[in-house]
Amino acid sequence: MSADINKLEQIATQVRRDIVRMVHACQSGHPGGSLGCADYFVALYFHAMKHDPKFNMNGIGEDLFFLSNGHISPVFYSTLARAGYFPVSELSTFRKINTRLQGHPTTHDNLPGIRVASGSLGQGLSVAIGAAQAKKLNGDTNLVYVLMGDGEQQEGQVWEAAMYAPHNKVDNLIAAIDYNKAQIDGSTDTVLSLGDLRAKWEAFGWDVLDVEKGNDMASVVAGLAEAKSRTGKGKPIVILLHTEMGNGVDFMMGSHKWHGIAPNNEQLESALNQLPSTIGDY
Repeated sequence: MSADINKLEQIATQVRRDIVRMVHACQSGHPGGSLGCADYFVALYFHAMKHDPKFNMNGIGEDLFFLSNGHISPVFYSTLARAGYFPVSELSTFRKINTRLQGHPTTHDNLPGIRVASGSLGQGLSVAIGAAQAKKLNGDTNLVYVLMGDGEQQEGQVWEAAMYAPHNKVDNLIAAIDYNKAQIDGSTDTVLSLGDLRAKWEAFGWDVLDVEKGNDMASVVAGLAEAKSRTGKGKPIVILLHTEMGNGVDFMMGSHKWHGIAPNNEQLESALNQLPSTIGDY
């Protein structure tokens, strides 16, 4: 199935509008990484992944997605809402008391699309591997996707899981790393260098794919298609998704300072002026 890149780009622009409005409204949240991953989420949910917005928690007969770096919940919530999992109007409740849209995704309020609570970094890959193995045991040929942060690669549990998956030939799994080279305290090189990330994952037995233009929709769509073509061949796949923190909003782009702060009124207006959309705000 060919992708309508222009349509996907329009959705991604709207998702970015949602992100800055959500974080501004409650003056709390993580806009930088959310903006950087908008193209990946839209390409995944509106093209690459087989999924059902009616949402069955067991996920049998469909592809599954797990967000490990749960602090970028704004992009996840916006994508789910725009894909039909719950009303778009509910985005206005982000981070408010008793909302289903908590700062980090949770399961106790049964928000459609959320299969696991996340935000305790390092855990998502392990969860995804378990789900992928369950699919194999059930004779389910669908795929499992997981997104991690690059700062998250500093967690030991990631590398325990990285050893486990190739050993057990979990080849129905496509992991991705948001490789923007920034985390809350600065650049990853400054905080704790990741070294040669490709070489490390290859050494652990993974099939590694670079998507150099992680904020170019056509490149992301092509990268996901290539990753899917490599499944079922004995190795798990990991995509190094080269993105830019704050992509789409000039004063946020490339700065770790926007990892976890909200725009003020003037900054919101500037951001929205840079993100014109015909889809419609909530």
